[in-house]
Order: sequence, then structure tokens, then C-alpha cells
Amino acid sequence: MIRSRGSGRGWFAGGWPGRGWRRRLVILALVLVLTPVAQVLGLRWLDPPTSAFMIDRRLDGLRETAQSVVIDYRWRPLSEIAPSLAIAVVAAEDQHFPNHHGFDLDAIDAAWSRRGGRLRGASTISQQVAKNLFLWSGRSWLRKGLEAGYTVLIEALWPKRRILEVYLNIAEFGDGIYGAEAAAQRFFGIPAAGLGASESARLAAVLPNPRLFRVEAPSPHVSRRQRWIARQVRQLGGSAYLDACCGPLAGADRGDRR
Repeated sequence: MIRSRGSGRGWFAGGWPGRGWRRRLVILALVLVLTPVAQVLGLRWLDPPTSAFMIDRRLDGLRETAQSVVIDYRWRPLSEIAPSLAIAVVAAEDQHFPNHHGFDLDAIDAAWSRRGGRLRGASTISQQVAKNLFLWSGRSWLRKGLEAGYTVLIEALWPKRRILEVYLNIAEFGDGIYGAEAAAQRFFGIPAAGLGASESARLAAVLPNPRLFRVEAPSPHVSRRQRWIARQVRQLGGSAYLDACCGPLAGADRGDRR
């Protein structure tokens, strides 16, 4: 029996099979792509009220002790943070920051060889901003993939000066102590603008593990790392090293007065 045209159209009375699902998948894909873009683009101008890592730390406190950890976070513009701290964290964490586009391929290759295929220790400042601001702690491939995506967006949509400014404000310098201003006030009783070279190097020295290493009671390892950072800063030429990517920082490098 030959099926009539009318009966043939009956199969598609609601449209082509799967068309509705395809539309939903396209919409979902657009949401997944555009949401991170909107997040990153908005924070180019808006100062973040918190970060994913701060929220995670509060939740950790609730899980561990049923009490929320007190978060000390005081945003300051880059113009109110000592240039000595900016160059200290670059010397400590990411010396190629002015020149790379989010990923330091030389550091990745060195970390891969040194650690037998593990990339720990190769994160740039841009990658750390992506992770700390938007994601969760952990080493899953999913998190690493999302971190890479956010890093690309940050480098594409933010100037280097903004990346450094956000990093200096959301980096953890002690348990629950986030950003240059909170750390300077808590550990030295001065504003972030008043940090000298010695204090800046000590703060940068604890960044790999600020809950283990202590600014107020530096271990021999932290003291050695502090001295190494100070040498690296001198070799880089001080905060002028950042002029090309970030513009002149407020003030001039302070001497080591403390």
C-alpha cells in the first residue's frame, strides 16, 4: 500500500524529530559558553565581593567544626598596594607574567619533567586567579579544564594590570586572610601601601601553602624562600620590571626598612 502525502506528514506533525532537543542543546551550549564570558567581562570593572575559594573555606569550617571561618578580605586598588609586594609575588610565583598569555610553557615543561608527569607548581598568576576566583580546590581533570578556559578568557578580556590587581586582593596569605590589605594589617599593623621589601618578600614566601607556612612565625624554609625572593626581585630590576605590562605602579620601590 502506498502511503499518501497526508499520512506521511503525520510523522512530523510536531516538526522534524529531535528539532526541539537540538534547540535546547544549542541554548544550553550558549549558556555554558556565555556565562563564563559574562562573569569574566563583568569583573574586569567590578571588584569581586568574594571568591570561590573564600566560599569554599567557609564551607570547610562548617564541615570541620560546625562554625564558619571568619574571612578577612579588604579590597584595595593596585594604586594602594606597595609596588614591592606586586614584584615580590611575580618574582615568587610567575616571573614570565609580563610576557605570557596565561600559560608558561617553559614552567609547564619543567614541572612535567621534574614531577614525572604532574603539573603541580607550573600555574601562572592568571591561572591562579581563574582557579581562586571561579572554581574549587582539587586536581581533577574537569577542574583543570575549566581553569584553562577561564584563564584564556581572563587573558583575552582583562589587561595585565587588572589580573595582578585581582590576584593581590584574593590571594590567601594565612588561614582566612585574603588579599594584601588584610595581610598587611593582620601581620604588620600597617596598610598594604606601607609594606616594605622585607615584609613583601615574606608575604610572597608563604603563597605556596599559606595554611602551613606562617608569616608571623616563619620557618627556616620560609626564611630561605624570603631571601631567595628578595634576590630575584633585585635581579628582575624591582617593580620597573612590571612597567611594560602594568604601567608604572604607585610610588616607587621602598627600601627594606623593617
